[in-house]
Amino acid sequence: MQLFLESRRKKTATLEKHYPDALIIDLTSKGEAPWVKFSPFFPHGDIPVPFSTGVTAASVEGIWQGLKVFENDDVDVAKFENTTMKGLKRTVRKYGPVKGHRRGVAGTELLPYVTARHEIYLPSYRWVLDHKLQAECEALRAAAAKQPLVFLDYETNADINNPAKPLSHASLVIAYLQEEA
Repeated sequence: MQLFLESRRKKTATLEKHYPDALIIDLTSKGEAPWVKFSPFFPHGDIPVPFSTGVTAASVEGIWQGLKVFENDDVDVAKFENTTMKGLKRTVRKYGPVKGHRRGVAGTELLPYVTARHEIYLPSYRWVLDHKLQAECEALRAAAAKQPLVFLDYETNADINNPAKPLSHASLVIAYLQEEA
C-alpha cells in the first residue's frame, strides 16, 4: 500500500507530475464527497467528548476548539453543536493566549498542547474513523490495492509530538489505513 501526504496548496499539475500513477484525494473541508467526511470539521454527530460522560459533539474540530481554554475565555460547549463546518476556530487574537485544553467539560486540569493532542484530538478522530468512516476507509483500502494514493491536507505535520505546526489529520488516516492493512 503506497500512501502519500501532500499539501492541498500544491498545484495539481505538480502533484500529477510527481505521482503520475496515483489517485489524488482531497481530505479537507474543501474536498468532494465522500472524502470531505475525513475533515475534522465534518459534522458526523454523536462523537463522544473525552472525559465528559454523556456529552457528544458534531465534529472533532468542535471538540478540539470547544475544550480550548484561553486567558480570557473558558470552554465553549456551543462549538460541540456547530454543524456548519464554519465558525469553529477560536483565536488568540480574540481571546488571548491559549492556556491549554480542559480535560473534559467539567474538568479542572488543563492539558498542555501535545498532551491534549494525545488525550483529546487522537481519541476523538480515531472514534470517527472506527465508528463513522468504515465504508470510506474500506474504499480507500480497495483503491490503494490498485494504485498509489496521495492525500491532500492543509497541514503536512505528521508528528503528533511536534507542536510547532498543526497536526495533519490526513497523516492520521494514513497511519490508520496502514495499521489495518
